[in-house]
Amino acid sequence: MTDRKALPLEGVRVLAIEQMQAMPFATQLLSHLGAEIVKVEHPKGGESGRSGLPSLTDVDGRQAGATFMRNNLGKKSLAIDLKDPKGVELVKKLVPHYDVVAENFKPGTMERLGLGYDVLEPLHPGLIYVAVSGFGSLLDTPYGHWPAYAVLPEAMGGFYSFRPEPGRKPNIQVAGALGDISSSLFAAIGMLAALQGRNRTGLGQKVDVAMLDCIIAMMDMVPFNHSLGIDNSVKAWPGILSSYEARDGLFVMQVGREHQFERLAHTLGRPEWLQDPRFATREGWRDHAEDVVRPAVEEWASDKTKLEASERLAAAGIVAGPSYEAADLLEDPHVQSHDMILRIPRPDGEGEVHVSGNPVKLSHSEPKPVERWPALGRDTDDVLRADLGLADSDLSALRDAGVIG
Repeated sequence: MTDRKALPLEGVRVLAIEQMQAMPFATQLLSHLGAEIVKVEHPKGGESGRSGLPSLTDVDGRQAGATFMRNNLGKKSLAIDLKDPKGVELVKKLVPHYDVVAENFKPGTMERLGLGYDVLEPLHPGLIYVAVSGFGSLLDTPYGHWPAYAVLPEAMGGFYSFRPEPGRKPNIQVAGALGDISSSLFAAIGMLAALQGRNRTGLGQKVDVAMLDCIIAMMDMVPFNHSLGIDNSVKAWPGILSSYEARDGLFVMQVGREHQFERLAHTLGRPEWLQDPRFATREGWRDHAEDVVRPAVEEWASDKTKLEASERLAAAGIVAGPSYEAADLLEDPHVQSHDMILRIPRPDGEGEVHVSGNPVKLSHSEPKPVERWPALGRDTDDVLRADLGLADSDLSALRDAGVIG
């Protein structure tokens, strides 16, 4: 591969002591961009994402959980028992061979194992140590001892209180794992920034990402609107914003400017709306979105597919798009041309699993072939031979003692 086609993170090595999604999604993205990701897992069972449900029987006969399969493409698996002092010493010896250590355990866990930043930094002054947790570990927080899955920072960050539907409790985790994915993205940004800083100074540092902080950044309208005296209720936003029925399902539409409303009225064959006093303001569009606008939109769309309706509205300069389900995504030409659904053969030979692709496209870099998630401990011997120069007899002794798998 020439330099022109090389991926930008080729040569960057990441030792990932990670679990579930809040860090694994970040390191999978880094792998797509060329980094080498070596994942440290317990020899018996691996990281907790492997035991998630639903699951498939993997090539080694173990169960591979859904969370693990969709967050660990292209990685290596190194099976080391970190509760064994010999396992901890192995990791310490490995650290100087890596640019980054990445972890997402509850604060204090890595320190109790003897692998905290304060211990590892003297071994490798250029080390970038990236930590994701519910509430962070560098600054004071009253919640640092709380366990945290994505739902907790999502709730505390205002995700479930924003524009509630009257009479309904919020759908919890309606976005899947927004808290995990957003934390992963900020962790990746922090890591890249720290690597750039190291290029200038030669010194590494700890990058600390709190999931709650990430959701506050994602849901910035919650505190912002409040500061302006705006109630974050369903009627807070003046305009038209909803989903509508077409012949084969739903499409969404947003109208927030006067020229858009004018184009909508003409597209629907309702030019009289432009002289109707009920629609003289954006608040009026909102207040009559259900009793007047919805019947007109859905009558107009009744003989169109959700994609056809969206195309007609988009051609008129109106923001609209089909509300897709899984089958729609697989067939969509944009999704196909952007390789946003990766088709990974199932280990049982019964079809394929669909994992989201890399959203980052590069003009002068050639994507590497997609590699499935690793079987537990698949790369243990190769990594320890290459990085530490261990002989077969050393590996056998460590394996017999249960230190590696």
